[in-house]
Amino acid sequence: MAEQEIQIQLDEQMMKGVYANLAVISHNENEFITDFIFIHPPQGKVVSRVIFSPSHAKRLLNALTDNVKQYEKMFGKIPEPKQPPPPTPGIGIQLSKN
Repeated sequence: MAEQEIQIQLDEQMMKGVYANLAVISHNENEFITDFIFIHPPQGKVVSRVIFSPSHAKRLLNALTDNVKQYEKMFGKIPEPKQPPPPTPGIGIQLSKN
């Protein structure tokens, strides 16, 4: 099978990227849904939602694992994040439609 070159376009707005400091991941039988969120109390905003097939989610997991290993080899171990305190009853993350 001959290798095919695929041209991938990246427009200027997408090239700038967006900052997210939280990811909420959910799944059903057919897909994984990842909401990337920018939290700045007292509110947060979903800045991107990406939907994956289960096989693509597994490929992403493997790619992230490999990249973290390469990063740590070059720059040193990434410290484990401190566990956040347990949620206060009645306070949490709710996704709402606008």
